[in-house]
Amino acid sequence: MAGVMASVNSRTQLVGQNRLELLLFRFNDQQLYGINVFKVREVIRCPKLSLLPKSNNNICGVANIRGACIPILDLAMATGLPGITDKESAFIILTEYNNRVQGFLVYAVEHIVNLNWEDIHPPPKGSGDNNYLTAVTRADDRLVEIIDVEKVLTEISPSSEEISVGVVDDAVTQQARHLRVLTVDDSMVARKQVTRCLETVGVEVVALNDGRQALDYLRAMLDEGRNPHEEFLMMISDIEMPEMDGYTLTAEIRGDPRMAKLHIVLHTSLSGGFNQAMVKKVGADDFLAKFRPDDLAGRVVARIKAASPI
Repeated sequence: MAGVMASVNSRTQLVGQNRLELLLFRFNDQQLYGINVFKVREVIRCPKLSLLPKSNNNICGVANIRGACIPILDLAMATGLPGITDKESAFIILTEYNNRVQGFLVYAVEHIVNLNWEDIHPPPKGSGDNNYLTAVTRADDRLVEIIDVEKVLTEISPSSEEISVGVVDDAVTQQARHLRVLTVDDSMVARKQVTRCLETVGVEVVALNDGRQALDYLRAMLDEGRNPHEEFLMMISDIEMPEMDGYTLTAEIRGDPRMAKLHIVLHTSLSGGFNQAMVKKVGADDFLAKFRPDDLAGRVVARIKAASPI
């Protein structure tokens, strides 16, 4: 266990294309769950927790970790499973999503596995729209479920989806009605957030679920003699997606001269300076942290004005 905890920080510095490192953990039973190591700051034994009056029922309390008060979330309870009963033996996975730090209470942390995104698959179609899974895979011959943490965090602490007054004006809205934007994200919550934001700007949205689906869609357009650059104002893509990540999707697009001019913004909850280097490496035009409605709308408005000066 000490080896796992000691290696997490160093492994979060690794960068690769279409590759994922998962930290495997368990709740109260033997089912394995996974979290992207790039989201993990460290793993510690569960410290003493202080209760937060009137907080969400899934918040166990707050912990003082290196001088910072960090909210601790019972991830099992938040996804409809029995909560962690033995907190004294439990662990905290300290994570960063969308520039916010929180801890996830889990019963046991196992080890880290290195996988290709091609080995990560969407949840079974029969699992319904209300499940908390964003993907599944196999490791050590066992099923690993990857939780849609963005959905969990949005339910516990919803962020504003409103665009501030002045970000979009009537002239932009009029021009936007003739434009389309392609969005790619495996999280249903994220897709809905982005779609609502862009529709407020006024553009038509085509929303796809992962990088492989997006690449197949764009190639089908080309086969029909249609040019993605001419039909889409821009593509806004998540980075972490089953089948094909956003980095690889961008590189594939840039490697095809017929799509090379498509404007690409990578939109992700991943934190860390390595993203800027990877954006440049794969040829994306911009990088944007989730989910900031004004920033997202502002990027689209800037593209509208650049494409058709108002």
